[in-house]
Amino acid sequence: MIVATLAPLQTVILVLVPVAATAVVLTRDVQRQILVNGFYGLLLVVLFVVLAAPDVALSMLVVSTVGYPLVVLIAIARSRDK
Repeated sequence: MIVATLAPLQTVILVLVPVAATAVVLTRDVQRQILVNGFYGLLLVVLFVVLAAPDVALSMLVVSTVGYPLVVLIAIARSRDK
């Protein structure tokens, strides 16, 4: 019964993840690309939760949604000041 309820969610998330990855690649503005990359990271977190990998999902949540965008935005701000 659980598998029957997850199948549509798996289908939707498996379609959205490649679309978001393509959006990251096609975004030209760096700051917008970081935001789109954060959304892509959230989709990957949902994918990992749906596929029953909560430990990977938690790691991905911290790294791709919080850590990476923060580090890149700080690097951009520091390089623009110089």
